[in-house]
Amino acid sequence: CVCVCVCVLQYLPSTAVNTTLRLQELRERMRPLNISAYIIPGTDAHLSEYIAPRDNRVAFMTGFTGSAGTAVVTQTKAALWTDSRYWVQAERQMDCNWELEKDVSISSVAEWLINEVPPGGEIGFDPFLFSLQTQENYNINLDSSNRSLKSIPANLVDQVWTERPPIPPDHLTQRTWQMKVDHIRNQMRDNPYEPTALLLSALDETSEGGGLCFLFPGLFNLRGNDIPYNPFFYSYTLLTMDDIWLFVHLDRVTDELKEYLNASCVGSLCVQLKSYDTVRDDLQKYVAQPGVKVWIGTEYTNYALYELITPEKLMTSSYSPVLTTKAVKDETEQRILRDAHVRDAVAVIQLLMWLEKAVPEGKETELTAAEYVNNYSRGPSFETISASGPNAALAHYSPTEESSRRLTVDEMYLVDSGGQYLDGTTDITRTVHWGTPTDMQREAFTRVLMGNIEISRTIFPSGTRGANMEMLGRRALWQVGLNYGHGTGHGVGNYFGVHEWPVGFQTNNIPFRSGMFTSIEPGYYKDNDFGIRIEDVAVIVPVQTKYGHNYLTFDTVSLVPYDRKLIDTSLLSSEQLKWLDNYYETIRRLMGPELDRQGLHEEKAWMLKHTEPFMESGSSASSTSFKVSRSLSLCSV
Repeated sequence: CVCVCVCVLQYLPSTAVNTTLRLQELRERMRPLNISAYIIPGTDAHLSEYIAPRDNRVAFMTGFTGSAGTAVVTQTKAALWTDSRYWVQAERQMDCNWELEKDVSISSVAEWLINEVPPGGEIGFDPFLFSLQTQENYNINLDSSNRSLKSIPANLVDQVWTERPPIPPDHLTQRTWQMKVDHIRNQMRDNPYEPTALLLSALDETSEGGGLCFLFPGLFNLRGNDIPYNPFFYSYTLLTMDDIWLFVHLDRVTDELKEYLNASCVGSLCVQLKSYDTVRDDLQKYVAQPGVKVWIGTEYTNYALYELITPEKLMTSSYSPVLTTKAVKDETEQRILRDAHVRDAVAVIQLLMWLEKAVPEGKETELTAAEYVNNYSRGPSFETISASGPNAALAHYSPTEESSRRLTVDEMYLVDSGGQYLDGTTDITRTVHWGTPTDMQREAFTRVLMGNIEISRTIFPSGTRGANMEMLGRRALWQVGLNYGHGTGHGVGNYFGVHEWPVGFQTNNIPFRSGMFTSIEPGYYKDNDFGIRIEDVAVIVPVQTKYGHNYLTFDTVSLVPYDRKLIDTSLLSSEQLKWLDNYYETIRRLMGPELDRQGLHEEKAWMLKHTEPFMESGSSASSTSFKVSRSLSLCSV
């Protein structure tokens, strides 16, 4: 007998997925394994933030399609944990088989498990989907409860997902790679702990970041399309001083690629191609040898591989040397990433100018706006967020045919878009209002802008962590009791991942250094009413101060003006107004020639109108106590 739940959704249209049959099938597979519960994380075997449709097991089981969530299933209950960005979305998408837990902490999941799992019960999990920290945190929280984890490498959800999407049937492409291998091997030789091998698990450690031959987007300069919006492919790498093992799906490797990787020879720069599914077996054989030591980055190594390496043969760092090296862009990468943002700004300016004319006519929707901005670049760098009114209160909402609302002059509109260009990845958010905003909306927008400016104009010692200045983005909001529930910024790649770790403002990001790119994106979201986010990408550059020499600041490379009617200048300090006028002068200086070059005279006039200075001539003196060292040259691509 299959029991079908009946529920009434609070919001229309109804988009809930009926999960009764798939839950029944999963529970049938749990019984022979004698597990009382099964944990389903929202990641893949490489602990990626962006995952392919075939790895979105949480969405398949729950109907919830947000980018962050953990599901747990017992024989009688099913629950989803997610953060405040997705609470409304989860309520819309999940049927009444599922209960929503408004928390993301492992301690909350563990507390629920202790209440639902009987003493002595085992809790199943796929070790390929657990990070080392995740596994440790569950063990700590379950300690002394007489409940324990049980590692099950064969994923149970995959066994019931009969129509699981396949890997995209596309060949891999390549650029040169040998120099990168030599550089990483030099770092291994110089390490005092003397590792004999480096295990790479994150997808962006092996893939390539662009159409040009950059030094460090990934180890092999290979590109794939396994992950939507990202040029990644499923792989692991084991690099030793004498061998290179690349674990991939061999049926996708062409003869041309084998030749490029020197796959037919034997030597230190010859890649040995191995089946993706044999990584555990081959790693186990390697660590069984005497005198070996494997270096791993703990943030992206899954527990299924970690548990094979005994402590005396293990060396750890938070991130691998591949990730930390490519986080700092060289002069060429900085220049062309700036240029990509110039071209991207043209697309966003055209979108905003078009909507400013079209929305009053009542013809455009969230979906048509998203489709318009996606027509530029080689493709979007993530699913465009195009949201008006209450939909904008969902921080990561993207429109569908069913949910798309008509844009009107009576509501705020938020667009978060990005493109994949051959020389760079972009990400920018602007919030606008085509009518008359309320006093609350203007104050909230201005305070979000104040947070963006305060971070952007901050001067700090090299090596400062982003987490130590993140509160600057929230302070103006906190002063009136407002806040936001997402992070304040993330790294950005060169034709690579739009969220490129380990750069950003979170506690597990590495210290800031010159040459890193990060987004700066404070926001505010009022449930069922409106949402605000102001996001710019900035490069970290040296700055000359009166006394110190090793200091840095942010140089904003996003070049689209903010909505003037939403800015309450009475809330801004004179220093904030100076920064704003200087930023607008930079937009004029860089975007004017580019718009002229493309013959976009109407767009140039729109840009000039929206970048008029806020302070009277003479009062917005650009003299400051520092001088930024930067290059702002343009090139056509």
